[in-house]
Amino acid sequence: MSSAEVRDGVSLTNLDQSLFADAGATKRDLVDYLDAVADRMIAALRDRPLSVVRVLRGQDPFMQKNLPKYTPEWVPRVSMWAESSHRQVTYALCDDRRTLLWFGNQRAIEYHPTLGTAGHLDRPTHLVLDLDPPEGSAAFDLAVRAAHLVRRALDDCGLAGAVKTSGSKGVHIFVPVRGADAEQAAAATRALAARAEALDPELATTAFIREDREGKVFLDSTRAGGATVVAVYSPRVRPGLPVSFPVPWSDLDNVRPSDFTLREALRLLGSDDPWTESLPDPQELPAELVEHGRTIPIARVQAMHEGKRRARARREQGS
Repeated sequence: MSSAEVRDGVSLTNLDQSLFADAGATKRDLVDYLDAVADRMIAALRDRPLSVVRVLRGQDPFMQKNLPKYTPEWVPRVSMWAESSHRQVTYALCDDRRTLLWFGNQRAIEYHPTLGTAGHLDRPTHLVLDLDPPEGSAAFDLAVRAAHLVRRALDDCGLAGAVKTSGSKGVHIFVPVRGADAEQAAAATRALAARAEALDPELATTAFIREDREGKVFLDSTRAGGATVVAVYSPRVRPGLPVSFPVPWSDLDNVRPSDFTLREALRLLGSDDPWTESLPDPQELPAELVEHGRTIPIARVQAMHEGKRRARARREQGS
């Protein structure tokens, strides 16, 4: 079989090369997978500024936000100011199969869209809680237990969410919303994390500083504003090439991230789109949830100040 071909006007090259050590897959496997799930992935990517993780031959993975100069003119894009890098960045909009295939040929393995659409990043379409368990063989089991805490917190304030594996050792909970601006969404996310933590503080924590987590599951409420999160069905740069995969709440206790690899995902999906089917309709955020969140310090800011305080204390002790 030739290692080069053309699909939808995109020249695909070096298809028989391995993606990376321990991937257990070639570039052809990646492109074939992206092609097979194109409609379902694009539904999650459409009109959202996109960052990707690429793995070039012999190099470490890297996150690419700014489109390279050699990007074809037909790739949709949007130019925005990036606060993190203090420059104008041209992001891709992966709105069609052709663009997704082009990214696959660029060895883009992970796909990280924004929470809001282009031109409306101040109006996120969903809240996201990223549940990050500690290292260890029981990591995913702990993340699942914490996910049920978040679901209880959602139930208690009349909201509903859908859950997917992160493609690594954790899980993501998505809560579709309407009518909320970025500040309101961020406040509500902080409140939900705090309420879930209060249900079982021995299991879950909202501590942003890693050394303060004490082996608990971190309920990350910082995926807000201009943040990104790995898209459903996106592969991950991990051994065996797992993908981020939707799971019904009723099945969450019975799955493992290793169940959802690049090859297994297609078999499990068939022609279905379980993510679209599992997402509830967009919901209005309860005012009291937002007000509660406004009383909770922003995790990154609080951690920055605490880090400075601890550094001062260490200097004083050493003087």
